[in-house]
Amino acid sequence: MTRGPDSLVVTVDTGDQIHYLDWGGSRHPPSMVLVHGLAQTAWTWSPVARRLAAASRRVLAIDLRGHGLSDAPRHGYDLGSLAFDLLTVMAANDLDLESSRDPVVLCGHGFGAMIVAEAARLRPAAASAVALVDGGWENLDEATGLSPAEFLRGLAEPPEVLGSMTAFLADRQGYDPGTWDADQEQAARATVEEKHAGHVVPVTRRDVLAACVEGMFAYRPLEVLPAVAASLLVAVAETVSADDEMARERNLALEDVLRARVVAGLPAARVIRYAGAGHNLMRYRAAELSAELAALGNG
Repeated sequence: MTRGPDSLVVTVDTGDQIHYLDWGGSRHPPSMVLVHGLAQTAWTWSPVARRLAAASRRVLAIDLRGHGLSDAPRHGYDLGSLAFDLLTVMAANDLDLESSRDPVVLCGHGFGAMIVAEAARLRPAAASAVALVDGGWENLDEATGLSPAEFLRGLAEPPEVLGSMTAFLADRQGYDPGTWDADQEQAARATVEEKHAGHVVPVTRRDVLAACVEGMFAYRPLEVLPAVAASLLVAVAETVSADDEMARERNLALEDVLRARVVAGLPAARVIRYAGAGHNLMRYRAAELSAELAALGNG
């Protein structure tokens, strides 16, 4: 049975501590480094990380600054700073092509996909392959039709959901009761803090969310992804019909990115579409996603 992860920290050059989970596993390449999405934590990767570790992969998952158990300073939430945090954790574990000579796969979900792409652009030796899990290939202003302020307002939780831990967990379970299990409960609990009065508050402060959202909307995939030399896997959650405007915008954006990488002389990306799946593919399609990631970087 795969053991639970170790909880560790690395201090970056700003003096802030970045927390990460190390699922261990043997050092059979490639090693896997997993990055969660906005307002989530490393625990959201548990269903995938456990499977990858069981497949003899070395697996790390970080808490982005301002998220989970990582420090939450007032500054440093632009994509470059967050990518540097990631690269520092990797360097502390001898996980890059220069120090280990073994392949390393960077996997990011949503907001995390932008960060792994930026890390791979800033340091080509960081990864042999990059996986963008339902994010990282579109301009959010075009894909959503929203401003950063409008997007941020949409992240607010209804007061009744935050009224108690029981209410919060029931809300998360209600997304898809069939996939609710101990992993999902742990991941949900890690995103909030229970107060003495019984209500819960998000671990990620509102000012941190606002700064991260600004970074998300500043991300330009057509500048970043054609500069990423690593092989690319794109996992797309197709939650709606092809008639949906946002789905059309996302597909057009992906086509633009794939075309730009070909023009740049890079290998064709592998695109996997998960029909009928929600954004959190680690919850809804854990087995399939794990298998794809385990194969990535092997050749």
